[in-house]
Amino acid sequence: MAVFLLLLVGLLASCQRQAADANQPSLAYGSDRSGTAKAELFTVPQEQMSHVQVVAVQSAPLPRVLRFTGSVAYNNFETTPVITQVGGPVSRILVEPGSVVRTGQTLLEIASPDYAQDRTNYLKARDALSLAEKGLARAQDLYAHGANAQADLEQAQSTRQQALADLQAAEQALKVLGIPNPDSLVQDPSSPQVPLLAPVAGEIVERLVAPGQVLQAGATQCFTISNMKSVWVLANVYQQDLGYVHVGDPAEITTDAYPNTFRARISYLAPAVDPTTRTLQVRLVTDNPEEKLKKDMYVTATVRAATIPRALTVPDAAVLRNSENQPFVYVAVAPNQFGERLVSIGESQGGRTEVLSGLREGEQVAADGSLFLQFANSLQR
Repeated sequence: MAVFLLLLVGLLASCQRQAADANQPSLAYGSDRSGTAKAELFTVPQEQMSHVQVVAVQSAPLPRVLRFTGSVAYNNFETTPVITQVGGPVSRILVEPGSVVRTGQTLLEIASPDYAQDRTNYLKARDALSLAEKGLARAQDLYAHGANAQADLEQAQSTRQQALADLQAAEQALKVLGIPNPDSLVQDPSSPQVPLLAPVAGEIVERLVAPGQVLQAGATQCFTISNMKSVWVLANVYQQDLGYVHVGDPAEITTDAYPNTFRARISYLAPAVDPTTRTLQVRLVTDNPEEKLKKDMYVTATVRAATIPRALTVPDAAVLRNSENQPFVYVAVAPNQFGERLVSIGESQGGRTEVLSGLREGEQVAADGSLFLQFANSLQR
């Protein structure tokens, strides 16, 4: 702090000496609001130049890094809506969002008269097949001992085939209702409760029904099951960057919520640009082993595109902002003289910033100490 105060005292004394000298006007290169150049140079005393680092504008390869904003979505390839095939009121819900379920696990129970009737038909058909098989076995035994006519045997065979067909039809009716193994669900013939089973393994991410709600067969979605170990990131790419983005490109996903970086890969480019935002939606797939990424979370996707072969760069410290938030640098036009020059900037990588316009290779600019020059320039004005 003491050193900084001494510098200010010396700087003020120098400014007073320069202001008193009418034959030494202060000039610097700047820009007015319209963007036209003004000849305004300012001089820094030699004893203060030790605080300013002057470097040359360099031309070198620079990686092109694109950053897109996006949000997290479920991986639709590993997400399944659970839709009931049975109508009736919900009598009991056995899982909740966050529950991890296995294939075939009961999610809820429905009091369904349709199920009760189909189950009754199944039980009747099963008993009828059992009776028909016993009758066929008896007819075969009698026919083998010559105590029965062939017509009786054929009748028993026909009865058995008809009973089997009835059982298969009743079984299919139950399977349509989402019951893959009817025999495991008919121990209590008096109960009209039909379970809704999980079609896949995963995590319950949404519950869309409540106890007592009447479900419509084939229409009401009850749950959403998703594998949250893998998620999508839907990002927006500006039209001018489309040439640098390709399916299969690696990317990094970051979010303000965690310091972690998630590895991702571009898996899809939308076929059309949004007419309002002039952006294209891209889909990235990323692993989410600890399930830190949540649906609709805002994230930033960073894609390393092709390298810029000959980019003009300056140190990051050389680029400042004026009162209109325009980027500028201080160009050394003489050993102790600097001028302010507006520039257009691009990528910033590894401590260096790309300059798109405003500078030429080899020109000298202030790097470390540029803030000191900005303060000195403001005092001299």
